[in-house]
Amino acid sequence: MTYHELDSSIDNLWSVLFTTGYLTKTGRAINGVYKLVIPNREVREVFILQIQEWFRERMANDEKPMREFCRAFLKGEPEGIQKRLNIILNRMISVLNEKAPDDKKENFYHGLLLGLLRSEINWLILSNAESGDGFSDILIEPEDPDTGIVIEVKYASSVAGLEKACEEALKQIREKRYDERLRNDGRTDVLTYGIAFCRKRCKVVCERC
Repeated sequence: MTYHELDSSIDNLWSVLFTTGYLTKTGRAINGVYKLVIPNREVREVFILQIQEWFRERMANDEKPMREFCRAFLKGEPEGIQKRLNIILNRMISVLNEKAPDDKKENFYHGLLLGLLRSEINWLILSNAESGDGFSDILIEPEDPDTGIVIEVKYASSVAGLEKACEEALKQIREKRYDERLRNDGRTDVLTYGIAFCRKRCKVVCERC
C-alpha cells in the first residue's frame, strides 16, 4: 500500500491502524468482520489529540458558520443550532460512526458536539462535570460572566422519538439541578438545551431558567 492509497479510502486507514497496533481486534470475527478497539490509554490520548487538531483545522476553514453556531447557543436559538448541526451531521459523519449499543451511541454525539463547541476558544467548556445532583453532559461558561449554558445529549432510536428525547433531557436538567454549579459561580442567566440525535438527524430544544 502506498501513501496515496492510504488517503483514497477510509478502509485503508483502518487497515494501517490495525497492522501498526494503533487498533487491536477484540472478540471473534463475524462474517469476516472484526471489532477494533483502542488498545491503551497512551494510544487513546494520541487519537484525542489528532481528532482535536482535525477539528481545529476544519473550524478554521469554516470560521464564520461556526461563530454563528456558537452565537446561537448564547442567544437561545435552538432552530439555528439544529439547522447547523443537521448540515454538519450530513457532511461529516457516516451512519457507521454510531455503530454501538443504543445506550452507548450518545457518547459519539457527545464527543462530536464537544469538538464543535471548542471552536469558541474563549469559552470554558466542561464535560461530565459534577453539578447539582449528578453530572451534566456539557457545562459552558462564556465570556459574559452572567451567562451560563447547560447541554444534555440524548440518543433516540427513531426520528419520531427526537422530540420526546429532547424533553427528557430538559426534565433531567431540571430534576438534577445541573444549573447549580453555574449559579454558584454567579451566573444568573442560564440557558438549558436538550439535544437529541438519531443517525444523521437531530432536534434541539431550549429553556431559560
